[in-house]
Amino acid sequence: MSEVAPVLPPELHEKHEMHEQHEKPSVLFVCIHNAGRSQMAAAYLQHLAAGQIEVRSAGSAPADQVNPAAVAAMLEEGIDISANVPKVLTVDAVAASDVVITMGCGDTCPIFPGTRYEDWQLADPAGQGLAAVRPIRDEIKIRVTELVESLGIPLATG
Repeated sequence: MSEVAPVLPPELHEKHEMHEQHEKPSVLFVCIHNAGRSQMAAAYLQHLAAGQIEVRSAGSAPADQVNPAAVAAMLEEGIDISANVPKVLTVDAVAASDVVITMGCGDTCPIFPGTRYEDWQLADPAGQGLAAVRPIRDEIKIRVTELVESLGIPLATG
């Protein structure tokens, strides 16, 4: 069952229009707990885009900490997300983003005209061990690589 997108107050429309003038694209990754999929995706995007994309992640019901199996899986890739803290999804974060990628949060994200939305169907790593998280991590890396390329940003090497 889909929820109706909220009506935006005028100040949010103005903020979104101002954001569209920025040169650096911004991406928001959203999953329920902001503890696994969205954290891994944000970390890959920061790594692969080498600062050329503004990266955010959030959750509709954030966990207390990042999933330890996700932390371990990313460390295998040389990316440390152990200090990351899950954040709550806000209308402002969505309004400030050019691209919003949802990962199992359903219809909890408000819709803004001019924003690109994608829903990545990925298994939830919550409660899974490292062996089960690795294929999720690998699929996220493929999708993030494709996202960077679709935004016309050269991939970082090394």
